[in-house]
Formats: sequence, C-alpha cells, structure tokens
Amino acid sequence: MKWAQPIAVTLRTMRTLSTLVTCHARHRRMLIRFAGLGLGAASFTTIFAASSNNTNVVDPSYDASKFMAEPVTPRSTLIKDKDDMKVKMELFIMKIQAEFCRALENEEDPSKKFFVDRWTRSEGGGGVTCVIQDGKTFEKAGVNVSVVHGVLPVDAVRQMKARGKDLVGKELPFFAAGISSVIHPSNPHVPTVHFNYRYFEVTQENGEKMWWFGGGTDLTPYYLVEEDVRHFHSTLKKACDSHDRGYYQKFKKWCDDYFMVSHRNERRGVGGIFFDDFDGKSSEDCFEFVKSCAESVIPSYVPLVNKHRNDPYTSAERDWQLLRRGRYVEFNLVYDRGTKFGLYTPGARIESILMSLPVYAKWEYMHSPPDGTPEAKLTEILKNPKEWI
Repeated sequence: MKWAQPIAVTLRTMRTLSTLVTCHARHRRMLIRFAGLGLGAASFTTIFAASSNNTNVVDPSYDASKFMAEPVTPRSTLIKDKDDMKVKMELFIMKIQAEFCRALENEEDPSKKFFVDRWTRSEGGGGVTCVIQDGKTFEKAGVNVSVVHGVLPVDAVRQMKARGKDLVGKELPFFAAGISSVIHPSNPHVPTVHFNYRYFEVTQENGEKMWWFGGGTDLTPYYLVEEDVRHFHSTLKKACDSHDRGYYQKFKKWCDDYFMVSHRNERRGVGGIFFDDFDGKSSEDCFEFVKSCAESVIPSYVPLVNKHRNDPYTSAERDWQLLRRGRYVEFNLVYDRGTKFGLYTPGARIESILMSLPVYAKWEYMHSPPDGTPEAKLTEILKNPKEWI
C-alpha cells in the first residue's frame, strides 16, 4: 500500500524527536547534528513513496543507521547506482568502519566512545573520521573512511607510474575509496594494528578507465608473544585461502618487504598481508577477496586486545613501547605510499591523513636493547622475519 512507507518513516521521525527531548544535553547536540540528515532523508523518502507505485524505494542493503555517520555520496546516488563498484565499496567500508569501532568500544571504558567527524572536500567527496583518544585501553584509535574524487595532480600520477601503472595523461579524473585504521593501545603488551583497504578508478585522456584494489593488515607488537602472532597470521591465511591458496604466502612476503624501515634495516612489525594494484581477475572477484580480508580484522586482532589489555607493565616497558612507536612514525612519514598519496592530493585533510600517528612517541640516541632481553628478541624478529604458520 502506498501509504505504508510514509507512515513508517513518520513514526521513526517522531521517535527521533522524542529522543532529542529526553536525552542528556551533551548527547542532544550530537543527535541534532545527525537528525538533520535523518529528517532530510525521511522527507525525501516520504515524498518519493507517495508519488510512486513502487514501495521498495530504498535498497534494503543500504541502512545508514548501522553506520557511524551518513555516507559521503548522496543517498539518491547510492540507490540509483547500487551496482556500481564505487557504491559497493563505499557502503562496504562504511559497514566495516562501524563494526570495528563498536568492537573496539566493547574493549574500552564504557564512558569512552568514538568521536565521529564527517567532513567534506571542496574538490570532491569527503570522509568520516572516527577517533578515540586518551582512553583506558586505547591511547589513540582511529578508523578513517575517505571517498574522494577529482583530478590527479602530476606528483600523484608520477607516483603511480613508478609502480608500473601506464597512465596516459598528466592530469586525470580519479575516484578513490578506502578505509584506514591504526590502533595505538595504552598497554605495551597489546600490539598495534594497522589495516587499509582501498579501491581506485582513473580515467585516462583517451577515455579508458583503469581500476584496481589494494590493502592489507599488519601487526606491530612491542613484546613478542608467538602464540598471538600465529593466531593473527592464521586468521589472515584463512581469509586468503578461501579465494586462492597462493595468496597468503605471496602477500605475506609482500608485507614483509613493504613495511621495511630501510634506514634501520628492520621491519615495522611482524607482518601480515599486503597487496597493491590488484586487478588480475574481475572487479567482482577482487572485491570479494578484499571483503574477506577486511572482515578478518576483528577476529584476528580484537581477541589480542581482550587478552592483554589488563596485563601489568613497568615504566621500562612503557619506555620501550614509546621507542618502538618512534620507528612506526618513521615508516609512516618516510616510506608509506598512502601517506604520500594523501599529501599529494589537492585539498588534503591533514588531520585524517596523519591520524595514524600516536599521541606519544620517543627517540633516544643510539638505543639498543641488551642481549637476551624480550626487547632484543623482538628486534631480532624485526630484522629477520620468520614464517609463523
């Protein structure tokens, strides 16, 4: 019946207004901010439904209430172009962002929630940055979604060509959607994790469109617990094996090689998987693989947080954590291609690009851990990666 959906939307709107009236003042301001988006969408849906014989106006797979914020792309475009890979990727990374943020909140003090910052970019697109800072479990946890489009500048084109992409033209229309997260725990016995999954499209001067996926997940412990590292790698291998039994070994080696702090002759952490320019099969097949990898983040990492977040630690162990964070910063600022791409992009949002940096880090001159210590054991693994499974 044509009147059923408008009434349902109106009832949801009334519940939203009721919540605004009764909630605490601090939360009310946040709800008002997002209620504007929700009420606007409700009005659009009501009007559209009333003038259409098709009551299935909104794709049931698209439910923004499950996300941390409204997606970047307008709702009408997401519904109209639901079969476009750009839309599929955006909705998927919004879903992963929300699931990961809520999984982390479950490990944090109940009073500490993610700050949600939805931003737009004048050159095209925007993003949703979610950050916890100074929590009991997480000193800093950031989960960033970006969906941007525009024209690739010369430096970014040159960077891609250096990776073997034969792009025709100097300034090219592009689309990029990705999720990136770095977690810096408070406790030195909880490892840092990074994951990033992304999709690119570039249109060349001749009109030809190129696309590819990239990404990976890697672990950076401060104290080596081999059981934890095996769990982490086993979970990633299971995700890879469900698509191709050759993927894990190939992408594990790529990860070890990529996260190399060359001027220190050591890896950033104990690895994981990493891949780029992933376009060997159909876009749908590649997307399904990326989905499996991204969905493996929570089961690979969150159990390690839960296991160690209340472990006792000393001031010396805290100092070691800060020193290792310094090496993390060195890699991100000197070598990381994602950081460089973000900084090269016009209208770059520096706060979101540098979200990966910790609140606190430390550098000591000529520091070297004494032989036979747990710190020396980790350093040896960072210099000589091993097979974990």
